Amino acid sequence: MRQAGAWAVRAGVGFVRACVVTVICMTVPALWAAAVALGIFWGAANPWSWLAPFVLICAGTLVLARPICWTVRLLVARWTGTVIPPGYRRPGPVMQLSTGYWWNGFGYERTRRDALMDQKWRIRWKDPANWRDLRFIGIAPFTAGVVAALPPAALALVVLGLGRPGPVPRLAGALGLVAAVAAAPYAWRPLAPVAARFLRPSPAMVMADRVRELTAQRADTTVAQAAEIRRIERDLHDGAQARLVSLGLSLATAEKLMETDPRRAKAVMREARVDAATSITELRELIQGISPPVLTERGLLDAVRALALDLPLEVAVGAGARPRLDPPIESALYFGVAELLTNAVRHARAARAKVSIVQDDAGIAIEVEDDGRGGAEPRDGGGLAGLRRRLAVFDGTLEITSPPGGPTRATMAVPCASL
Repeated sequence: MRQAGAWAVRAGVGFVRACVVTVICMTVPALWAAAVALGIFWGAANPWSWLAPFVLICAGTLVLARPICWTVRLLVARWTGTVIPPGYRRPGPVMQLSTGYWWNGFGYERTRRDALMDQKWRIRWKDPANWRDLRFIGIAPFTAGVVAALPPAALALVVLGLGRPGPVPRLAGALGLVAAVAAAPYAWRPLAPVAARFLRPSPAMVMADRVRELTAQRADTTVAQAAEIRRIERDLHDGAQARLVSLGLSLATAEKLMETDPRRAKAVMREARVDAATSITELRELIQGISPPVLTERGLLDAVRALALDLPLEVAVGAGARPRLDPPIESALYFGVAELLTNAVRHARAARAKVSIVQDDAGIAIEVEDDGRGGAEPRDGGGLAGLRRRLAVFDGTLEITSPPGGPTRATMAVPCASL
């Protein structure tokens, strides 16, 4: 009984999916048929009887290709978990030159609007992904579409057969019912391999996208390193360096006063000692910001726990293991946790937070959740966008779920192996 119920559920879900696949795959052939019917309706004497259907077929196919392929990728990812990357070329920046013209990567235009329009159509015309989309909508109706149409066609046969008298129609209706129920759980499944075969970007396109991504990551890393060097220089110049200069002057003054005014010399030396202690504290804080000693000595888990003790909110840190990773990855994850917890205190006004560290053979994932007011999202030039770029250097990802009112849940994942 339970197996029959499970089969009925699978058949029902499969039938709905088969109908959806049929509608998607047969949309363009239906447009072609409508255009041909329109030409026949007008008649051969009308000069538009052949031109209008041809224009309708070409324009409709071009307009429908990308939305249909986007829908197919979405359904395949949702139903099977197979992610098919779009592989569309991304438009580059449009820049205004000193001459007043706008450069869009292909040519010069007088206005920004014209440059964007020209760039859009040039990319659409030259993008190999568009030709893959056109190829797919021409192949899908005769592969996945035909198979997916079996359950709806069998159901139509059931309605027609059982609605007519006589043993032959009723037998045809019963056979159609059996065919519809038997094929429903499987009829939609050819969509996934067909889409993966004809919509997946070519190896050359994947390699080109990867090169562009690595070039952008290298540029981001160079900018981040330059900014970090400037920050260290500024902290040293404004903090420790100034205090050390003051310490040197105080020692020189104490040396001159040692013979004439020993009491004042002792007072100056006491002030110098305080300045030396302050300089040591500032240098220690600077080192902590560059590479925390506890991270180097004891690893990521203990470093995160030490970080949590210094924050003005209650932080629970949990881990299934004590991961030891490559130092660059540990540093990126540590400062990522620091960024997320700092945002929880400064922006989300959270009272409690939870840090979970999970590691397996595929890599490491760190989830940071707080009970703040939510609304966090990566913005250009913001800390979260910078964190996402730093993780991308290691092929890592940052996923943020932060509805208004909270809670905020951020997950950092990096593919790596423990040492």
